[in-house]
Amino acid sequence: MTAPATKTIDINSDLGESFGAWRMGDDEALLAVVSSANIACGFHAGDPDMMRRTVALALAHKVAIGAHVSLPDLQGFGRREMAVTPNEVYAMTLYQIGALHGFAQAAGARLRHVKPHGALYNMASRDRVLADAIAAAVRDVDPTLRLFGLAGSALLDAGRAAGLPVASEAFADRGYRADGSLQPRREPGAVITESDQAIAQAMAMAREGKVRAVDGEVIELVADTLCVHGDGAHAVAFARNLRAALEAVGIGVSAPGDAA
Repeated sequence: MTAPATKTIDINSDLGESFGAWRMGDDEALLAVVSSANIACGFHAGDPDMMRRTVALALAHKVAIGAHVSLPDLQGFGRREMAVTPNEVYAMTLYQIGALHGFAQAAGARLRHVKPHGALYNMASRDRVLADAIAAAVRDVDPTLRLFGLAGSALLDAGRAAGLPVASEAFADRGYRADGSLQPRREPGAVITESDQAIAQAMAMAREGKVRAVDGEVIELVADTLCVHGDGAHAVAFARNLRAALEAVGIGVSAPGDAA
């Protein structure tokens, strides 16, 4: 029996990452489970038609729509760091938010949040100057947009300083270092492939605000939103199992700012 919800948490997923003839993930199935969708804006993945389709699907499923902004790196899926200036980061963030905003407006929807992707996310998590550039772009488009960022990171600090609402993000399937940063994907333990282990980690973050780092140290973090990656073979089943596990202990699932 599912317990009545006593608290809520968001589940977000990176979607709309197919482009051209290339397809990634089952977006429609995931949109039946998650509460927030981070939609690729064409720089690391996605294309105009896919952006339009994903916005429509998210609207149909009543899922919060967000811009998933990235470095301009289709070949590297946005996971390679680049030497970019704050002005460039500001401009590319503004450009991508504006593109998705157009599709949302045409569909009768609205943007709710912005989440950087991949290398840009990690760079802004530790570099306050780049984080400030992202936050400024978000604020200048719409100061009510919520900025998603790694728990305890410079990106959240920048969002708060810019007067933005923020959401502290935790990752069900990623390894953590003792300083709260994510284990780089090139290192062992960076991605948790065992579903039960990832769900256990997510539950500890949601219920206790804690995660065990790769060195064994238990660290504290705030988890307003849990990220589940949509590109794995078992992504949909994992998302369903995670939501069921949360709801079974009385944790409801809803987008930040929504009522439970």
